[in-house]
This record gives sequence, structure tokens and C-alpha cells, in this order.
Amino acid sequence: MLASKTRWNMKQVNEQQVQMIAQALHIAPLVATLLVSRGYDTVEAARSFFEQKQSFHSPFLLNDMEKAVERIEKAITKGEHILVFGDYDADGVSSTVVMVSALREKGANVSFYIPNRFLEGYGPNEQAFRLAKEQGVSLIITVDTGISALHEATVAKQLGIDLIITDHHEPGPVLPEAYATIHPKISPNYPFKHLAGVGVAFKLAHALIGRVPYEWLDVVAIGTIADLVPLQDENHLLARLGIEQFRQTNRLGLQALCKQCGVSHTAVTEDTIAFMIGPRINAAGRLDCADPAVQLLLTTDAHEADMLAEQIDMMNRERQQLVNDITEEAIQLVEQHYADDRVLVVAKEGWNVGVIGIVASRLVERFYRPTIVLSIDQEKGIAKGSARSIEGFDLFANLSNCRDILPHFGGHPMAAGMTLSLHDVDELRHRLNEAAMQQLTPEHFVPVTHVDVCCSISDVSIELIEQMNRLAPFGMGNPKPRVLLEHVQLDTLRKIGTDQNHLKLLLVEDGKTLEAIGFGFGHIGDEIAPNAHLSVVGELSINEWNNFRKPQLMIQDIAVNEWQLFDVRHIRHPSKFIASLPKEKRLFIAFHPDTADALQLSAYANEIVYVQNEQAATVDVTGKYVVLLDLPPSQQIVKVLLSCSLPERIYALFYQRESHFFSVLPTREHFKWLYSFLHKRSPFDVRRYADDLARSRGWTKETILFMIQVFRELGFITVENGIVSLARDVQKRDLTESPSYRLKQAQAELEHMFLYSSYSQLKRWFDSLYEEEKVNGFKTIRHDCS
Repeated sequence: MLASKTRWNMKQVNEQQVQMIAQALHIAPLVATLLVSRGYDTVEAARSFFEQKQSFHSPFLLNDMEKAVERIEKAITKGEHILVFGDYDADGVSSTVVMVSALREKGANVSFYIPNRFLEGYGPNEQAFRLAKEQGVSLIITVDTGISALHEATVAKQLGIDLIITDHHEPGPVLPEAYATIHPKISPNYPFKHLAGVGVAFKLAHALIGRVPYEWLDVVAIGTIADLVPLQDENHLLARLGIEQFRQTNRLGLQALCKQCGVSHTAVTEDTIAFMIGPRINAAGRLDCADPAVQLLLTTDAHEADMLAEQIDMMNRERQQLVNDITEEAIQLVEQHYADDRVLVVAKEGWNVGVIGIVASRLVERFYRPTIVLSIDQEKGIAKGSARSIEGFDLFANLSNCRDILPHFGGHPMAAGMTLSLHDVDELRHRLNEAAMQQLTPEHFVPVTHVDVCCSISDVSIELIEQMNRLAPFGMGNPKPRVLLEHVQLDTLRKIGTDQNHLKLLLVEDGKTLEAIGFGFGHIGDEIAPNAHLSVVGELSINEWNNFRKPQLMIQDIAVNEWQLFDVRHIRHPSKFIASLPKEKRLFIAFHPDTADALQLSAYANEIVYVQNEQAATVDVTGKYVVLLDLPPSQQIVKVLLSCSLPERIYALFYQRESHFFSVLPTREHFKWLYSFLHKRSPFDVRRYADDLARSRGWTKETILFMIQVFRELGFITVENGIVSLARDVQKRDLTESPSYRLKQAQAELEHMFLYSSYSQLKRWFDSLYEEEKVNGFKTIRHDCS
């Protein structure tokens, strides 16, 4: 067996809806299943999504939209100074760019302000508002922030500044007292609640300029994809059209940034944005000030674009190193002090607050527990942190229950940010762990892989994959389709890559084949037996090479749900291989007392179980990796050993110090010739002439002596002082009546099966044993042994 590294959760769908949509849209049932599982469970909804017939919702369905537009237009008419107040992440930067672009198009007197993460922290702050007042600002529009700014809204009102909040973060029980608040989650009439901050800014821009501003969708796509909002409904439309706009963008900053990434902007995908563009836009605000990222996306100067793109790329490399260093320190803290905690809360002075959110994600990947990473500021007596969660633990809800010690926090069920007093860190850790004890079961701490569909290899085709790709762009809420192939046979397995850390498999089912690639799966290559039946979860893609296209599976998880046989008979020094087996699983079986010394396994002497006939029935192999170290005295003892239950794996080493018998059992023709020879030459001095006789026949001396012994036991001859004479009045008897012949025959069969058989023959022998046990039950074999 080979356990999967995650829990596989197969989505359940209504099959009638699947068939109805598949027939109406003329698509594969597997694709129809994907549509239904994503909520497009009517023909109309599925067709709109699949055939890309979606349209934007009216921005005026959002609460306070008309009020906000009227106030902005009034400010533009009067020439008021408008300040766009953004956030320092990719969503905040994108939101700022979209809003500034819209206001500039309307001819507004506009500037932008993004707080410094290190000096000001997250969100609006009183000092920034007072500075804005001094600079003549009379209208502030927040983007991707502000919904928690209760105090700052009051300050703005006192200063005579009108405040328009546009945000998408979770609203608290009390809302800021702003001039207007545009937020999909407090807008009952707005049909989609999960816009990113840039999506909300885009809706305000749409309402303000009176048309859908498609030319800014390249920037909207960055914030929408990078902020990990669900790519459903309007977000999917924004991302899809945004990627199309990105591929034809004239924005110099994006072109320059793509050059730094080593990709062409004409070939950008959601993955390019998620893993290349977004992290670089984020890097500026994580390490210093986010202003260069905004300037990069707004600039119309090619030289400035190249300079800023290079600067941001360097910051991203610095960010990556910083994340690696802090992650190592955080892992050490967890392993030394919090290994048993259900919620990890780690804190240290000097950690860069700009990257601790990424570190929290790394810790979740490593330990799969809700995690908060805090940076301590001893001078101010506070800790600032970021949190990431796992399925089943709502961070926002649980942190909301700690509001008395969290003067400033916000976020989502799966991610949050916070500031608290140093004195309350231990209390926060205690409360969250108490909550986790009530809310989380042991199963929650096993990562989940959500599987969309189960299919066979015969289902997989280029056409199917192309239909699946019409659901792109993929992301949160609309993940890349994951398929499950159950119990398919492994044809070939190869480790690939410079360090042999990847796998390339060829899977077979009903005569159909599918190539599969497992990046980072090289370490389990030795845990999959030849011709094993695998269950594999992964993503289907099209491999294009030399103008030839074929389907392939990108592996995400593998399981073997049957016992496995590993042939290690060729290994002469097994200590290294044995050390690689998990101690809690391995079970060493030996049948001869000198085996440990012969194999130089003295270090494992205490783990070796020496089995005699009467002991075989008492050894429990359930769930073990059984290593058969040496050749058993009989097949029956192995049958009894394995008759109670199946081990997960059998490693067949079958060491034999020396052969006690010659390797070939003489045939009846051998015996017939020798008897005829003795009949002619009797009496025959076997001690004197055995070597000559053996050489003349091409046999061994041991063969001659063995046959002489068999004849003697059958009464065919007499032997006295090495002189062989034929017996008189011999009765016809079968060779098997000789104890020596039977013993040799049994030994030859034993050696043939366990030492000289092929892998397939040995596997069939064990399989037949298990089939026999299923039919006859365990008691028969155990009774035979006793």
C-alpha cells in the first residue's frame, strides 16, 4: 500500500442536471459535471458561463453608488483636491491605479496615498488624514481598505473631509460613519458579494465615467487574481477579460515587468499573474513603500517603466530570501515550543511584517494547522501579525471572539491581519487553541484535496481537455479541474530530473494509456511496486512537442490501495535500504538465527523476529512493511505467517548463505541411466570412481551421491564401505517414497519459487495465497500448521 498525502474529497453532483446540461450544450458529461459542481446547475447558467455570455452587473446596485458618484462629480466640477487612499498589496495597488485613472480621465485634481506598512500599519490612520487636510484635500476615497476604520472616519468628519469607502473585506458589527460606503457585502441588491477591492473600485470607475472601462481590465485582473477571491460570477468575467486585455496591453509598466519575469505579455495566463506578476507587485509594499508599484502601472515613460520594473524585481528577490530565512526560524520555534498546539502562534522580534503573511502560509503548508505569525515591537509593546487557516476553522469568526484583546484586526475566514499588545499574545494563543479543541477533529489536520470528477483513461482526450479549459481562468472558487483515476495499472515508472526528484509514469487501463508527470514525487518512486494498481489525482493538460499534441496528467497525489511486493533479492548489503523504511511500520522476519550477522544487521538485532513453525501463527503482520530476510524452511510457514491478515507491503530479500543442495533436481531419466549403469557395473566403488563418472556425464559428484542415497532408501541397492551393489528381488517403487528425494524436491521447489522466480511469478504466488485464504478462511491454514 501507499497512503495518499491528503484526504480526497469527491464532490457530489446531481446526475440528472449533468446529463441535461451535457446534452443541451453538446459537451462531455465530465465537463458538465464541472459546471454543476461550480454552481452552474441550470442549462441557462451553464451556457452563459461555458459560452462566455456573461455581462457586468450594474454598478448602481451597490449601496451608496449614486451618492458617491454625485459627490465625486461635484468635487471634480469645483476642482477639489481628491485623495485616493489605497492599500499596499497587489489588490490595493491595482485598486489605486484604477481609481486614479478614472479620476484623471474625468479631469479631477487627484493624488494617491498608500500608507507605509512599517511606519503606519494597515488601513487609514489619523495622521495621514490630518496631513491630507493640511494639503487641501476635501474628499478621500479609500480603495481596498477602510471598512474597519471607525476612528478614522470620525476624524475625517471632524476635519471636514468627506470620506467615501470602497472595500471588500469583512465588515464588522459597526460600520464607519462615512459619507458613502460601497461594499458588496452590505449591498442587499448586488447579486455578487465576493469582488476583490479592485473589483469594487472598478464598479465605481464604471459608474463614474458612464461605461465599462475595458482598457483598465489588465490591472483589474492582477488584483482580482492576486487577492485570491473566488473566480466566479463577475470575478471570473473580470479575470477572463482582464487576461485578454493584458495580452494586448499598451501599458509600458506591465510590458517591462513581463520582461523581468522572462515571459511575453502576449502569452500571459492566470498562473503568470498569480505566481510572477502578483508577487512582484506585492514585493514593493512588503519591503518598503508601495508607491513604485503604482507608478509602474501608471507611467507612460518607457525608461521609467524599465527602471521601476527592475527595482521591483530586485525587491522581489530580496523578499524571497527574507521569507526563507524567517520561515526557517519560525519552524524551529514551532518544533521546539508549540509542536502539540492545534493553532500555531509564533512571534519574534525583528521579523519583517511585510512578509509574515507568506511565512504563515508556509507554516500551514508544513504543519497544516491554523497559523498566526507575529512580529514583535518591544519599544511600542505590540505585536503585528498575519494569519492563515485551514478548512474547518474560520479565522475571522474566531478572532472576532477575541476583540477585547485585538484592538485592530480584519480579514476573511481563511486569512487575517492583526495588532495586539505583547502581553496578550499568550492569551490569544490560549483562546484560539481552546476554540480549536472544540471545533477541530483529528481529521481536520489532514490536508484536503477536492476532486471534481472520477474518470477512466478512455475518457481522456484532447477534445475533453479543450472543453475543460473553456472554464478558465482558474483560481479560488473555480480551481483547475482535478480528476481521479482509480485502480489503473502502472506500466512503466521512471525517475527524471537532475536530482531524480520527479516521476514519469505510463498508466494503462483497458488497453488505453496515459502519460503522467509527478513533479516533486521522485521520493515515492521506490514505494511503488512494478505493475501496481494506482489511484491518481491530478490535472489534465495537453503536452505539445514537435507539433504533436497528446493528453497528460499532472500528478498531485498518488495512492496504492492494495498490498505491494518489492523484490529486493538482488541487494547484497541491505542496511541502507532497511534504514529507509519507517521504524513504526517495518517488521523484520528471519527463519535462521545467523541471518542478522550474515547480513551485517546487528544494529537491528532487537527488531528482528525469528520465526519457527510453531511461532508463525503468533506474528501479527497487520499494517506492516514485512521484510522476509532469509529463505524460509518451507512454503507452508510463509503461508501461516501471512494467513491472519495482509501486511501493507512485503519486501522479499530471501538471503541464503549457501545452497545446501545442488541447484538442479535429477530427472527420472537421470535415475534410469544411473540404475542401468549400476546394473552393468555392480559392484561399483562410488568413493573411487564417483568423480570420473560425474565428469563423463557432465554432472556433479553431489548429484551422483544424491541418487545413490535415493536408491539406497528405496532398497534398490546396498552400500558397504563405498561399494554399491544391486539388491535382489527389488520391488517397483516411486522416487517420491525416498525421504531424501522428497526433501530435495521440496527444497528445489522452495528455491525455485523464492530465489529463482521472476517478480511476476513471485507476485502470483503471494496473490494466490491471499485468494486461497479468502476462499478457505484462515483457520484451515493455521490448523495445518499446528
